[in-house]
Amino acid sequence: MSKLIEIARAELGYKEQPVNRTKYGKWFNLDGHPWCGVWVSWVYDKAGTPLPRIGYLKGYAGCQTAVRYFKDFKKIVTQPIAGDIVFFDWQNDGKHDHTGLFVRHLDDKTFLSIEGNTSSANNSNGGEVQERVRKYSQAIFARP
Repeated sequence: MSKLIEIARAELGYKEQPVNRTKYGKWFNLDGHPWCGVWVSWVYDKAGTPLPRIGYLKGYAGCQTAVRYFKDFKKIVTQPIAGDIVFFDWQNDGKHDHTGLFVRHLDDKTFLSIEGNTSSANNSNGGEVQERVRKYSQAIFARP
């Protein structure tokens, strides 16, 4: 999984230009739309382990579809490792709002992730690839 994290880290600081327009969206053939799942799909593809069709030919764009897929195929894990996919539920309402990649455990409550389309101003549609500290209580993990 270290190759996934290397590829993800190389993208840190990438910003959309204009809103929701990215090289990831162009690659995915869905430019101009929120791109957190598209970014995760792109990283997996560049690492040589492309995701299966999860709503789209090249992986996933929507968190709800992807979570359902990973649950159906019993790919949800409770002990994440570097490169696992993380899905965030900010309101703890069962609806996953955002996605990224698990990097490492920090403490009993938090972990480090790398995410596309995030920022401190907008967790789920912030326009940049960033490393973030997140809470386990708002996340589930999948290992494709």
